[in-house]
Amino acid sequence: MNPVDYQRKLDGILRDLEKRGEVPSLLLHCCCAPCSTYVLEYLSNYFRITTFYYNPNIFPEEEYQHRVAELKRFSAEFPTKYPVQFLEGNYEPAKYYAAVKGLEHDPEGGARCLKCFELRLGESAKVAKELGMDYFTTTLTISPMKDAAVLNEIGEKMAEKFGVRHLPSNFKKRNGFLRSTEICKIYGLYRQDFCGCVYSKMERERAQKAAETQNV
Repeated sequence: MNPVDYQRKLDGILRDLEKRGEVPSLLLHCCCAPCSTYVLEYLSNYFRITTFYYNPNIFPEEEYQHRVAELKRFSAEFPTKYPVQFLEGNYEPAKYYAAVKGLEHDPEGGARCLKCFELRLGESAKVAKELGMDYFTTTLTISPMKDAAVLNEIGEKMAEKFGVRHLPSNFKKRNGFLRSTEICKIYGLYRQDFCGCVYSKMERERAQKAAETQNV
């Protein structure tokens, strides 16, 4: 079976919106400001966007607050065709730890990450429904380290669960990640060196120590 071309699916939706002259609302789950850069530049030509920061996985709280501040700043400063609103979800680390219980030692990108995606996209779909948004999606597919097919499948599952439309995406296509790094430099955005959770932080620190040992 051929893999789904999520960029092509998105292209079709955008063409239909332009033909009908519609500008729907979109709740855009953002994992951080850097990942939101290209996505906002791209989608704000077609949607009235609310950037939604819901990431209870982020550790420690100081890191969480830093990422919130950067996304809020970028959402306000970046020029867009249609106004962009910012919404912060609740910081609920206990929910994250409950969701990944028993998976603490899984490698990055494994079952623990799937539970994390489900938690964050589920909350995004729920909030999109409560706010009467037309669509929801996530910036996570821009990352070269994230599987767009997995994220879209979870998004569709949450869309069905909460009764709101999911916008398909693979934002790393068409040099999306490269463009995001360019915008980060222009706006001087903080770019973290680990995914966000305590487990990814520890994995990053182990890798750094191993590299230092090899270079001695």
